[in-house]
This record gives sequence, C-alpha cells and structure tokens, in this order.
Amino acid sequence: MPAHLLEATDKAVQQGKAKSRDEFIMQAIRRELAALKRAEIDAELAEMAQDPEYQAEVLQMEAEFATASWEALQLAESEA
Repeated sequence: MPAHLLEATDKAVQQGKAKSRDEFIMQAIRRELAALKRAEIDAELAEMAQDPEYQAEVLQMEAEFATASWEALQLAESEA
C-alpha cells in the first residue's frame, strides 16, 4: 500500500475514526463492497425500467391493486 495511504489511515485512527489500521481498512472494504452492490442493484433496476414485459406486469399489478388501495383509503378516511 502506498505510504501516503498508510499515513492517512494512521491519522484517521489517531483521530478516533477506527480502533486500528486493520479496522479502518475493513470498514473501507465494507463500504466499497456495499457501494458495488448498490451500483449492481441500480443497474438492474434501470434495466427493468426499460423492459416492456416488466412494465406491462407493473401496470397489470397496479390495476389489480387499485380497487384495494381505493377501499383502504376510504376506510382510513372514515376512521379519521
């Protein structure tokens, strides 16, 4: 690892941002892995948004639940 990264890591540890160099590095790896997973999920969602079959399925589900949603709204308003 480059010296400037080790120095920055040690400074962060001295500032109390982690208990040790190893802990700081593990935190950084966890954050990076989580960011990669989020990017993967975002890419899958973007792909789904462009999928005509998926869009048709969503519209069908929305239509099927529209009545139940309307009934739930009316019930909530009558109880208020």
